[in-house]
Amino acid sequence: MSTPFTVMKFGGTSLEDVSGFERVAHLLRSEVASPPIAVVSAMSGFTDALVTLPGLARKVGVAKAAESLEVHFERHLAIASTLGHSSASRMRLVLESARNEIATLLECCCDPTGTSLAGEAATQDAISSYGEMLSAYLLTLVLESLGSHASYVDARRCIKTDDAFAKAQPLIESTVLHTRMELQPLLNGKRLPVLGGFIGSTRSGETTTMGRGSSNYTATLIGSALNAREVQIWTDVNGVHTADPSLVKQARTIPYLSYDEADEIARLGAKVLHQGMFEPLRAQQIPVYIRNSRLDEAQGTLIAARYPDPSNAPDKSIKAIAHRNHLVRIDVCSTPKLVDNRYQSTIEALLRKHAVPLQIVSRTAAHISLACDEDAPVNSVVEDLMHYGAVEVSPRRAIVGCVGERLRIRTGGYDRIATILKSFDAELEWQQVSPINLLTMIDASRVVPLLKSLHREIFEN
Repeated sequence: MSTPFTVMKFGGTSLEDVSGFERVAHLLRSEVASPPIAVVSAMSGFTDALVTLPGLARKVGVAKAAESLEVHFERHLAIASTLGHSSASRMRLVLESARNEIATLLECCCDPTGTSLAGEAATQDAISSYGEMLSAYLLTLVLESLGSHASYVDARRCIKTDDAFAKAQPLIESTVLHTRMELQPLLNGKRLPVLGGFIGSTRSGETTTMGRGSSNYTATLIGSALNAREVQIWTDVNGVHTADPSLVKQARTIPYLSYDEADEIARLGAKVLHQGMFEPLRAQQIPVYIRNSRLDEAQGTLIAARYPDPSNAPDKSIKAIAHRNHLVRIDVCSTPKLVDNRYQSTIEALLRKHAVPLQIVSRTAAHISLACDEDAPVNSVVEDLMHYGAVEVSPRRAIVGCVGERLRIRTGGYDRIATILKSFDAELEWQQVSPINLLTMIDASRVVPLLKSLHREIFEN
């Protein structure tokens, strides 16, 4: 491998207008040691429009649905037009090609002869991919206009996945091989590759997406494949916070998290992280920095295998309070006979069969509490669970969790936060599902007061 480099990923809120693209270009050009690799999300709002497009086309027709994208195409063209006639012409051609391709895909969606579910999912992923591809192409034009030797790269040539459309999983060995083949020659030639996150392709070349928010995952996959010096995630906040700053105004930036802590916070719904994004980096211990593209002098959050200066490590047992809304709680209480027949392993096998993401909130010998998203196929799961015990379903629930490596060792602080829970509901208790978390599940309407009370007790008092 050549000189170590940096992977820099930028979210859609960092690329929402002309000034956003200019800021991002400045940050990329400030990496003078060696060209970085840029990974970008779609411009803000564009992916939402693309995801809902097939459904809209079935309601109002292909022509009207396609027309709804014009406002987003115009945003791209308006930025390209500030770069001069040549850049605007190139962007116009790319946009026209995207229009035609998306219209063809929509015709497939609305074909009255019908398509298979797998075919519909593949078409949806193909449509959803255009936001990232257009954003990456536009940023390449911006960088070129400033004199950078930038090259647009189709991310589908780097990230290879299975065919689980909308939630594809990367094929690691194939991704490493293709990433090196595509990007190493550019880096060796001192060129700056620009590619979209979120998207990949199957072995047969079909477009896939890895789930919302997975552009961060793309960045860490690329960083791992090329043994990057570091991965930087640039967003619109100063880093990972002690609680959701939109709900808790006193939330502060966390200077350091371990991979495990960051993974747990991501699993509990932190918007600036993606669950699983740190796994590719563990073996090489590649650090990740979460930074604010609008305030690049802010310290941000370092996520790494160990604290850079152990003698100065924070002494808080809890690093963050995370929460996840829009959940359904499923309680399963078994009979003594079923408990004797490996009841819990049977339940876990059943959940794997349904392939519904469920989270264990608490468990005892005869009882399991599970949480799943409100839009999951809950009814089919419940029908099967009823064969193994009494099932109770509670909608409009949320998980609140405290996360920290030092929770492996119980401290006096545990008693204080247990008291806060009891003040909300005498029956509430913390459940330690993993060595680094404490979880509880409450009515969604009570999340904000609980977050504020916990934050005040843990971080402010």
